[in-house]
Order: sequence, then structure tokens, then C-alpha cells
Amino acid sequence: MSIFIWSFIIGGAICVIGQIMMDVFKLTPAHTMSTLVVVGAILGGLGWYDPLVKFAGAGASVPISSFGNSLVKGALMEAEEAGIIGVLTGIFEITSSGISAAIIFGFLASIVFKPKG
Repeated sequence: MSIFIWSFIIGGAICVIGQIMMDVFKLTPAHTMSTLVVVGAILGGLGWYDPLVKFAGAGASVPISSFGNSLVKGALMEAEEAGIIGVLTGIFEITSSGISAAIIFGFLASIVFKPKG
């Protein structure tokens, strides 16, 4: 039961940080999203994001900061195996399913909802 509470608290805290960045610091949603991805990448590179995911579960693995962690994790895993080329291929290998899903569902939503512009 406590994992659900901590998941809600940690996930909510990440969302609150993002909202504060937009409301208080007047950052655009794109700047806020990019900042959270970079923070997740930095925390992942330092090895601090995985313990947060183990502690908070989906509260830390669902937000956009987890995408930055995944980028770094993929790059580091492939860099160990294939060297410097592995950095580039690892990023795409580990995140390709999420990126593909975003493109496909975005396309389908644009067909269904007829976007303006």
C-alpha cells in the first residue's frame, strides 16, 4: 500500500516542479520538458534515478524525466559494448519503441481530431 502513496507523492512532486517552472519562472512547456529530460539524464548518469524508480515505482518511471534517464542508460550500456558508436546507437535502441509509439499515436490523433493549422 505504501508504494502507491510514495508513487503518488514522487510523481506529483515531479509534476509540481514542472508546473512551478512554467508558472513562476515563465518557461514555455517546451523549455520545461527539455529541462526535465536533462535533469533525468543527469540523475541517471550519476546513478541516482534508478534508486528513485525502485523507491517510487511508476511515480518516477512515468514522467518525462524518466525519458532522459532511459537515454543515458541506453547510451552507457551500448558504449560499454561497442565504444563511441554505441553511444548513438544505444540512445535509439532503448527509446525507439516509445518514440515510435508517440509518432504513430500522434498521427492517428491528427486523423481523428482534424487539427487546425
